[in-house]
Amino acid sequence: MSAVPGDAPQAGPDAVPVCPRHPRREAYVRCQRCERPVCPECQRPAAVGIQCVDCVKEGAKSIRSARTVLGGRAGQDRPVVTQSIIGICAGLFVLQWVGGRTVTETLSFWPPVALSEPWRFVTAGFLHSTSFLLHIAFNMYILWMIGPYLENILGRLRFTVLYLLSVIGGNVGYFLIVPPGGFDSSWNTATVGASGAVFGLFAAMFVINRRLGRDSSGVVAIVVLNLVLGFLPLLGINIFGVGIAWQAHLGGLATGALVAFALVSTPRERQKVLHPLAFAAVLLLLVALVLVKAATVPGGLLV
Repeated sequence: MSAVPGDAPQAGPDAVPVCPRHPRREAYVRCQRCERPVCPECQRPAAVGIQCVDCVKEGAKSIRSARTVLGGRAGQDRPVVTQSIIGICAGLFVLQWVGGRTVTETLSFWPPVALSEPWRFVTAGFLHSTSFLLHIAFNMYILWMIGPYLENILGRLRFTVLYLLSVIGGNVGYFLIVPPGGFDSSWNTATVGASGAVFGLFAAMFVINRRLGRDSSGVVAIVVLNLVLGFLPLLGINIFGVGIAWQAHLGGLATGALVAFALVSTPRERQKVLHPLAFAAVLLLLVALVLVKAATVPGGLLV
């Protein structure tokens, strides 16, 4: 029986070997692993001979990738999480501009509604002041400078949780420190910004660098400078012309340091079990602090 032009070669003892991935191509070279025919496009050089694409992929699954001392994937490519956070902050900043005050009022952190609208502990960390462009510019610049470093060491998942806990911790710090008061007090002033998270990353970087024996003097200098700038309004000095929530800076700083200390104190062979427990413990601690503070707030000051 003659073959019709364009048909795949027929099976049989005398059939021309063809590539399983490209049935119309003749292949006289065989994979050293599965012994199937493999065309030039599907050939991959191996330690001995040639392997097909499928065998190379299957073999790669059994090879453990190198990990950093804190569980990150060594040589990780793009800092996807850092870029995503910057993208979210930039996108929400645009929405704040075009949406008037609606987005800001809905997602900012406002102490009186801390219990009834708890998502604000997170969402406020992705908003920024539209009247002070340096606010988002500075935070995103710092995030871009230290985010990839921490993301590579910790891995994407751990870095994401560290960032979110620092965001929450910053707003918890504001909630704890600001005294309840009347309409004109800080208690009724909404806050926005990733500064709490940035301070959390500063603290985490300091703790991790100390654990790895790396220099942290630059981190300390930046943190001290920013803390000083945050406390200046208390002395009647406001060089930026806007309010600075130094309480959130302290909250983020403490949270980031606590999370990082828990991570570096965990034995490497038990990180997969103990790291999630450490994250959960820090989150529960923050929730407990909020509930304790809420119990001391006079009636009518919490919605």
